[in-house]
Amino acid sequence: MNDTSPEVESFFNELMMKKTGEERLRMGFSMFDMARKQVLASILNQNPNADSKEIRKQLFLRFYGQDFTPEECEKILSQI
Repeated sequence: MNDTSPEVESFFNELMMKKTGEERLRMGFSMFDMARKQVLASILNQNPNADSKEIRKQLFLRFYGQDFTPEECEKILSQI
């Protein structure tokens, strides 16, 4: 779905390209950090007693679980 007009999208892209590479990279890190905090809060909301190992496993599954086959996920999870 795209509800942004081409003019607004073009303006936004122009603004982003005026930023330095470092500024854009920092924005990306900031967005990832916020997403991680939201996912972590969701995990803890569903399982308040989760230990750090379980939290790491759930973070992996939420962020990368769709990128691997079930077999690959199991192999990765066994190493966490």
